[in-house]
Amino acid sequence: MPKKAAAAKPKLTRREQRDLDVEIGFFEGLVSRDPSYVEALQILGDTYTRRGKFVDGLKVDEHLSKLRPDDPLVLYNLACSYALTRRHEQAISALIRAIDHGYADFRWIAKDPDLKALRKHKLFKKVEAKIHAAKIKIQ
Repeated sequence: MPKKAAAAKPKLTRREQRDLDVEIGFFEGLVSRDPSYVEALQILGDTYTRRGKFVDGLKVDEHLSKLRPDDPLVLYNLACSYALTRRHEQAISALIRAIDHGYADFRWIAKDPDLKALRKHKLFKKVEAKIHAAKIKIQ
């Protein structure tokens, strides 16, 4: 499942907000019945983010990272949620862990709107170095 790209989306219409709220309610119900339902959690986290509920999305991504600590996409999404909540050092750490576990969509890292502020952070050089090392390893 691709990462949430809510940060760059235009303002939602009332109908879009209502539709997302319905979707959130549905998936919250599923997750309340089965807190380890990974697919439902991923959709819920994405929907929270699209709705602008970044803290709620972060809570879901933190829970997912406990269920799937080695999943590169889960770690990438966690990095995005940390970035959206301005927890930049944690975002850098999660992004490096995602790359270490096989996340390799480096073009998306360079343009993902969720990471826009993070790319300007001084510690992002660590991510760039990790990407460079990973590219050399792949070749």
